[in-house]
Amino acid sequence: MTTPAGETPGTTSPPIWRIVAVAVFVLALAFGAWGLWRVLAPGDVRAQLDTSERLNRSGQAQLDQLQQRVTTLTRSDQISREANRDLQSTLAERDEEIAALRADVAFYERLVGATAQRRGLNVHALKMQPQNDTAWHFTTTLTQNLNRGAVSTGLLTLSIEGTRAGKLQKLAWPDLRQQADAPGLAYSFKYFQQVEGDVFLPPGFVPVRVAVRLAPRAGAAIEESFTWADATRDVAPAVAAP
Repeated sequence: MTTPAGETPGTTSPPIWRIVAVAVFVLALAFGAWGLWRVLAPGDVRAQLDTSERLNRSGQAQLDQLQQRVTTLTRSDQISREANRDLQSTLAERDEEIAALRADVAFYERLVGATAQRRGLNVHALKMQPQNDTAWHFTTTLTQNLNRGAVSTGLLTLSIEGTRAGKLQKLAWPDLRQQADAPGLAYSFKYFQQVEGDVFLPPGFVPVRVAVRLAPRAGAAIEESFTWADATRDVAPAVAAP
């Protein structure tokens, strides 16, 4: 039997399928190595890090925006609460003003209204307001509607009864004004007038009653008294001088 030239006697060529299998295996290894290189390549790592940083910056920006929004809403809520408190305070003040105006209207109606009771000169009210430990500011309201259109004129003085060192004592107008020849306070009105002034109480004196004396230019003097409790009702406590 004749052997082809170039071949060794007794050997045979490998089957074609083995060659194909080896080639496929080699290609698979090469593709896997290429994929692994793509994953582990420094450029891809930097790209992934950049992407992660961009995502972190985006998330931080959104977080900052949310925090700023929370701060803005908190401040807005605080402003709204403060505005509401101011509004409530203003409404309370308006209610007090309206109540005072209604009281004034009722007073005027009683004084000059068609059904008002006719009275001559009198002391309608007296209020004592503390200034310090010894000084007091008083406000008297004088009225008259008996002679409409007529002018009432005269002088007003106060006297205060109380106790001191366990003894009864009455302070006359000069004592209260700390002036020996203290003149009375003048008044002049048609229907009503408020006369104000200051008096001074000696240390240790406990007032009990206040008398208001009116000495009109014409006619007899008029005197009306008020308890100290009534005269100082609804006023602030005395504040000691610094």
